[in-house]
Amino acid sequence: MTKSELIDQVISNTDNDKLTKKLAEQVIEQTFEAIKNGLLEESRFSFPGFGTFTVKERAARKGRNPRTGETIDIPASRTVAFKPAPKFKEKL
Repeated sequence: MTKSELIDQVISNTDNDKLTKKLAEQVIEQTFEAIKNGLLEESRFSFPGFGTFTVKERAARKGRNPRTGETIDIPASRTVAFKPAPKFKEKL
């Protein structure tokens, strides 16, 4: 699903006739901004019935360059993990 498709989906599933594409886009942008801020500040964002996003640490490790086959060092990093809520997971 693309951003444009998400906006159209939100508009079509809303009873508010005054919801424009521009307003729906602003709401979606602010929603994702709030999720991002929650992850940056608390390392966790939970939405009941959907799931939980958490910041995870990845250890440094060895990898392989697929083009040359040479072994390379991959530095430690941080990433976002998602764990779906039980009811959501059942539907997958």
